[in-house]
Amino acid sequence: MSPQSTIENGGLPASLQSQASPVDDPQITIGGRVLPTRYFLAPLAGYTQLPFRTVIRNLGGLGLATTDLVLASQLLSGSKKSRELIATSPDDRPLSVQIFSGHTDELVRAARHLERAGFECIDINMGCPMAKVNSQGGGARLMCNADNARDTVARVVDAVKIPVTVKIRLGWDRESISAPILAREFELVGAAAITVHGRTRQQGFHGTVNLDAIRATVEAVKEIPVVGNGDVRTAKDALAMRRITGCDAVAIGRGALIDPWIFKRIERVTQGNTEPFEPTVDEKVDFLQNHFRAMFVHRGIYSCVLFRKFAGWYGSRLGIPEELEDRLRRFESTCEFDQIVKQIRLRHGERKTSVPTALVKLPNGPVERW
Repeated sequence: MSPQSTIENGGLPASLQSQASPVDDPQITIGGRVLPTRYFLAPLAGYTQLPFRTVIRNLGGLGLATTDLVLASQLLSGSKKSRELIATSPDDRPLSVQIFSGHTDELVRAARHLERAGFECIDINMGCPMAKVNSQGGGARLMCNADNARDTVARVVDAVKIPVTVKIRLGWDRESISAPILAREFELVGAAAITVHGRTRQQGFHGTVNLDAIRATVEAVKEIPVVGNGDVRTAKDALAMRRITGCDAVAIGRGALIDPWIFKRIERVTQGNTEPFEPTVDEKVDFLQNHFRAMFVHRGIYSCVLFRKFAGWYGSRLGIPEELEDRLRRFESTCEFDQIVKQIRLRHGERKTSVPTALVKLPNGPVERW
């Protein structure tokens, strides 16, 4: 049976899920940092900024979070956008900052800047499939030239004392699966860990992850941890990803937006607790409310606009009547938000829904148009 089996109804196939079991130390060390668990929050542009990281950490079970990817040149210029992306707090630890650029000099300078600012780890993005990133020579485009990619990582590693990790995809397309050889080269020049998303750049976020290729990447390195990423939507998926591919840790993106309690669920299973767990409705509504409050502290009144993108997820997760979900998409003040929350507490469950991955917005159209 190939690990690249078709994924149906979200997550890894049931036949593969059953193979998973927690068998090792729950902690992991990356670049000298001891992380409390092996299950990480992957960056998702526009979603996994400080407010969401803060409230999801409070649920428990999260080992490491990474910022949204930050353009190195904007970071160096001190742009407002870059400052918002790297905003953090003492409770937002452990944390890595993910940077991207098509220019190695910018990555080196950005890494030094972040080290001086007190950040503890830098992640180089070589996995983003977006055209606006690739057209600048960043993201997955860096994987197309193995020598340049290796030299880029080497220069960033040499420029700072804090750990440097790399996020990659399997390759540009299915004819050029370069993740295994790149992972080995990055290890040789001092990368502290590799995260590999189990799709090619050509796939974007479509199709299914190739677990065989992730495993080949794991087997290509000698010592550094490899973090698996892609199509993990349940605790069973996460444990199966580790067991099937041999990866040392798992980074979860869209699955954490669909179910913020996924890290707590994983923690319970790895601790031997097999009792089913489901947060109460009040806990779910509290999470919604705490999420907005954290966002308001971070972004002020503009949070009323920024929070709207989460309306579909909350509406589906809580079974919110359509008119209340519509109000979540249009509210303009904290007072109005509080009124909506009061109604949600009274009317949750009126609408029967599922929680599809499609609720997390992704670019439309063929990958060439992104």
